[in-house]
Amino acid sequence: MLRGAQDNLAISGQLQMQRERRETSSRRMPVEKPGLKTSKTIVPCFLCVELVIMAGTVLLAYYFEYTDTFPVHVQGFFCYDRTLSKPYPGPEDSSKVPPVLVYSLVTAIPTVTILLGELTYFLQKPEAAQEKTIVTVDCCFFNPLLRRIVRFLGVYSFGLFTTTIFANAGQVVTGNPTPHFLSACRPNYTALGCQSPTQYITERRACTGNPFIVASARKSFPSKDAALSIYSAVYTVMYVTLMFQTKGTRLTKPTVCLSLMSMGVLVGVVRVAEYRNHWSDVLAGYLTGGAIAAFLVTCVINNFQQPRPHPPPVPPPRPEPTVGIPMVALPCVESPLEKLQELRSPRSHDHQRYPFPSTPDVLIPSRSISSEV
Repeated sequence: MLRGAQDNLAISGQLQMQRERRETSSRRMPVEKPGLKTSKTIVPCFLCVELVIMAGTVLLAYYFEYTDTFPVHVQGFFCYDRTLSKPYPGPEDSSKVPPVLVYSLVTAIPTVTILLGELTYFLQKPEAAQEKTIVTVDCCFFNPLLRRIVRFLGVYSFGLFTTTIFANAGQVVTGNPTPHFLSACRPNYTALGCQSPTQYITERRACTGNPFIVASARKSFPSKDAALSIYSAVYTVMYVTLMFQTKGTRLTKPTVCLSLMSMGVLVGVVRVAEYRNHWSDVLAGYLTGGAIAAFLVTCVINNFQQPRPHPPPVPPPRPEPTVGIPMVALPCVESPLEKLQELRSPRSHDHQRYPFPSTPDVLIPSRSISSEV
């Protein structure tokens, strides 16, 4: 009994120490207000990492597009090649889908769609299901609406410049000529000694046309306008599909998505019809822009969904305290040898024990009297 009581006291002391430790740790942890969330890394990461990456991407796209830092690879051609002898369609601004229109659409449509979607999401979503406002250094408050808009538009802008870099890099490295290359190049076949269509010309000074137009005619693979248009369409379509909820009608969302996709595909069709790109160049642009958009949506911003908080760790089950529980004493069982020794040893008559019950020699009849008449 003494040992059991000591064990109970030791267990109760350990439980008391554990409770005191938990109370002290809970006091040290900062208490977050409802609807607020503290973060000390969001501003340094935004300034030192994300802005630096974004600035580097924009500078690299600028050098590819407007400077001669990366010269175009000069690729040869066959004499009288019919696939490169299409008529010159004129400068890019004279196209039915000029670059200015393409750049305006790929910038305006996703921006307006995301702004309208986030405003609707913020007004209809209950306050308990929205993201928390992040507080940094007790002075900077990041509203969940502003934070989501900056996140989605920032990722979209990064993907737009990344698509431009991929398309320009492919054009500079390959130097694949456009369908109207020979019309822009104007080679002197007599000086080059072209006698058969199978003769391959590798002379760098074979072209006599405008050097700027010739350099532009060497950038065909992949189609940059097709890549940008399909990137914008896929990104916007995925946003509409995942964020908009149309309970009243089932045809609104498919109609909007198909319209956006058809606009992106139409740009590539016009490029092929005007002999500005081959169909393979447009297909490569589609694959480039679509892959970048799908990667950013699924892997970077997690399908536009709110990040789910991690469930709190489940504490281990507490052992039930044994203080106050009555101790149950087990019956003492005597061995047969001890019984035999007690029988043989001379003891008082009060403690005599018999191994077997004695049977009476005379049967005593019952006291019931039967009345016989």
